[in-house]
Amino acid sequence: MTTFADLGVPRSLVARLESAGITTPFPIQEASIPDAIAGRDILGRAPTGSGKTLAYGLPLLARVGRGQPRRPRALVLAPTRELADQIATELIPLAKIARRWVLAVYGGVGYEPQRRQLKRGVDILVATPGRLADLIDEGTVSLADVDIVVIDEADRMADMGFMPQVRRLVDATSGRRQTLLFSATLDGEVAELTRRYQHDPVRHEVEGDEDHGDAAHYFWPVAREERVRLTAEIVGSSSPTIVFTRTRRGADRLARQLGNAGVRSESIHGGRSQGQRTRALSAFSAGRVAALVATDVAARGIHVDGVASVIHFDLPDDHKDYLHRSGRTARAGAGGTVVSLFLPEQRRDVQALQRAVGLSAVTHDPGVDWLTGESGSRLGEVPVARNQRSGKNNRRRGPSKGAHNGSRNGSRNRNRNSARRRAS
Repeated sequence: MTTFADLGVPRSLVARLESAGITTPFPIQEASIPDAIAGRDILGRAPTGSGKTLAYGLPLLARVGRGQPRRPRALVLAPTRELADQIATELIPLAKIARRWVLAVYGGVGYEPQRRQLKRGVDILVATPGRLADLIDEGTVSLADVDIVVIDEADRMADMGFMPQVRRLVDATSGRRQTLLFSATLDGEVAELTRRYQHDPVRHEVEGDEDHGDAAHYFWPVAREERVRLTAEIVGSSSPTIVFTRTRRGADRLARQLGNAGVRSESIHGGRSQGQRTRALSAFSAGRVAALVATDVAARGIHVDGVASVIHFDLPDDHKDYLHRSGRTARAGAGGTVVSLFLPEQRRDVQALQRAVGLSAVTHDPGVDWLTGESGSRLGEVPVARNQRSGKNNRRRGPSKGAHNGSRNGSRNRNRNSARRRAS
């Protein structure tokens, strides 16, 4: 069995991982870490929840030099505030062992604390494109000394329209940089980034690993007035749950309605301040609320292990959004449930969505008893995934018309407890 030490990770970092119970690399980590430590450019195809943060974070900490005031040595670009914050949170304990300093900069919070820390000097800067561009324009930071660049979730950068800023920022780094790029897809604008910024990159892909993981998918036709009641029932039987709505106003309204139904809920969307978003996500991660009601834009930054179910309260605009939303559950080998509520007149839209994502799902009359039965549909063949803590193999099943043996609630609770302890 391969260990992090076998991959070339420094002994002090291996000991820190072991103290946290992390002993066995995930596939993307096992593939990428040796080449990254050797200084090679990496092109990695891996979805959220596959262990990308350690796949690039450990080589960063093994190789990065010391930064000078206002001049970091490594840059990690992330598409959302929440993801930038979570990356920094995961790297900081390891950085202390390596005697390196990590700082996250993103919008929605005050500039001054970020300016003060940059003036003191940081080694690894984790940033969203917009805030970093602002700090460069005002002269607070220079990227001229950055010789390691990580572009995380590059496909989502493209979806959110950040590619012009990403190119500008990478252009501002050292011409001798090492570039590590991770994305769920490697075509289109992501392929252009590779051609422009990477030199003979080593390509590593997690075969068959997709955002949907080992989730069971259900589609329920419901009357509009029944959606809130059914959502509350699903949360009651399968939580923690992320619920997706189309609009900010709809997210706030649904959170209130669920609260009135006795379900502890918080909303998260672009109209809330960063402090409100952070507190809502923290409460959800800590289990103080059972349901997080989110819009698509905010959802791109939600990376919480142990989410038992996802509910599409409003259908997504397209199949990519369906996969992004659904990928909040069944992360890193754990199980999960995805329920889509649709109005009778949306049946054709649902059929088109199912074809686009490769589902042969049928629709059922709604009822939470389905969630403990044997009727969930799955997407594609999914390979074995290993538990990040124990190294045990968890067989992730392929397509099945009926796949759940025994109690789903019992297995979900076990998956949730182990997933909360995994590296993201």
